[in-house]
Amino acid sequence: MATETSPRPRSATPSTIPQKRPLNLDDEQHVPAVSSPLNPDAAASRARKPPAREQREKKESLKKREAKGADATRSATPDTQTTTKRSKKVEKAPDVVRPLRYYTKPPNPSDFDPPREPIFNPISLKANREFNECFEHISNKKAFRYTNCIADPAFPSSRWFRQTEAEPFSPRFSFQEASSHILFDSQGRSITTEKGFRMARANVCAREGRWYYECKILSGVKPPTHAPALTQGSPDGGHVRLGWARREANLDTPVGFDAYSYGLRDVSGQKVHLSRPKDFIQNNESFCEGDVIGLELTLPSLALHRKVVEGSYNKAVDVSDDLDPHPAAEAPEIIRDRVPIRYKGVVYFEQFEYSSTKDLEDLMNPSPSSAVSTAANANTTNAASTAPPNPNHPSVPLRTLPFSSIKVYKNGKFVGTPFTDILSFLPPASKPATQQGAREGLDDGMLGYFPAISVFRGGAAEINFGPDFWCPPSDLAVNVNAGEAEEENEDGDEVDAGATAVAPKDPTTRGQYLQGKNSRLRGMGERYVEQIAEDVVYDLVDEVDFWVLDAMDENADTAGVNGAAAQKERSASVAAGMETGSAIGLAEQGMLGGGGGEIKEIVQEEE
Repeated sequence: MATETSPRPRSATPSTIPQKRPLNLDDEQHVPAVSSPLNPDAAASRARKPPAREQREKKESLKKREAKGADATRSATPDTQTTTKRSKKVEKAPDVVRPLRYYTKPPNPSDFDPPREPIFNPISLKANREFNECFEHISNKKAFRYTNCIADPAFPSSRWFRQTEAEPFSPRFSFQEASSHILFDSQGRSITTEKGFRMARANVCAREGRWYYECKILSGVKPPTHAPALTQGSPDGGHVRLGWARREANLDTPVGFDAYSYGLRDVSGQKVHLSRPKDFIQNNESFCEGDVIGLELTLPSLALHRKVVEGSYNKAVDVSDDLDPHPAAEAPEIIRDRVPIRYKGVVYFEQFEYSSTKDLEDLMNPSPSSAVSTAANANTTNAASTAPPNPNHPSVPLRTLPFSSIKVYKNGKFVGTPFTDILSFLPPASKPATQQGAREGLDDGMLGYFPAISVFRGGAAEINFGPDFWCPPSDLAVNVNAGEAEEENEDGDEVDAGATAVAPKDPTTRGQYLQGKNSRLRGMGERYVEQIAEDVVYDLVDEVDFWVLDAMDENADTAGVNGAAAQKERSASVAAGMETGSAIGLAEQGMLGGGGGEIKEIVQEEE
């Protein structure tokens, strides 16, 4: 009998389809614990972590966008592609630093005339020459510096003004860079005072190379042959100090008063820096009336100087300095933030002046607490900040310049080197005072060391920048003819006079060489000519830069090719206004508005 097989019961259909078990990356049981030749990255895969969740872009609210000046009506979902392209352009755009521009009043017809000569008022007669009080001119204040300027129709983009010089057109003492109690002769080369120590700086500065000037003492310490009892000075003779000073040096103090100047006393010929006199001349000979004191300043090239202030100077690598470096693709920026102002009918450029820094003030007046902390932390890195000035000092103002020195000559004879390792002056070693509108880290082309003289109660001195020096040193460079380019050195070898390596005669700096034709010793009168040429170049560069910004303006785009013709027409109208003497409606013609970049508006007031 056949048996019937009952059908196998069918399993119930699940209500839901089973899902695949999620893979737990932190607990992967299928990955072998030990790596094998077929799976060498087993351990790395076990340590693998899940990918981070994509962060959602946080959008700002409407109020925040309105506060930032954003367009409130833009779409809520911006175009990602457009935003990305725009951000790339911003990242690739170079960070160009350029001078600030200002809205100014239209120039008067008299502004196109050269600056007038200073007005002198005779005060005293000393050493057979007349000394005058110079007035009716502006003087530098504590936080501002002033230079002469003139309106020029060839500089419309620079708001018509460029830099110029006032008579006498020669290297001399600057009437703006002097104390108000200084008395000048008619040529601006001799000074005296009836007050205490007052200083006057020259109108030319040294930035690199070897430079020389002379100072003749007209009234001061009496020579021993004249009055042996008065060798230490007399009330009638007064005193004279001479040296080199930076722009931050106080004009109502003697040379060598602070860290910004290096000076020499007439009494015992002592050197003075940070108000600390020290002997350096053999037998302590004084500088007396009639003596001619020559000062030679040696500074490294600006390229090596920038290495020092940027912190990339290496003593083991930078063993020499070439004062004729190969021209770089991009020259360092010279930025002059200045604005024309009117003072007693004369137009001047006003700009922020560089101010003293706390580090150099502490160097002059160290506090007792810092000395105690230095002794306690002599073996720690904290003592580096209180270390003496050196080229690699942590504080930039306290970094010194290698191969720099000041040498002294008395009546043409070398007497010694009182100073070596001069303090650096390029930014950020020099910075303006903290105030609105002042920008740090900018070089205006006039940072350097200036010849400086200070006089005391009747002391008088005359300065000589060459080329006809009274007592030139033996190695002072002189102008030679083109056919006399070769000369013999001390060993008798023929060398090129324009490419010799100058070995200093001073044994303290022997073995340190300055190379290049600019390593020859030159008078400061040559530097005056170079400085005038630099000012012309800087003015042209600023004018071209502003002209390019003006061409990028939206108004210039609509004007098209007529923009250049309109620019010439505006220049011609200014020139015509000069000839007719009529008032020029430059503001109504829109000559002082527009332009690319930021233009600040100022108000000029007649003082």
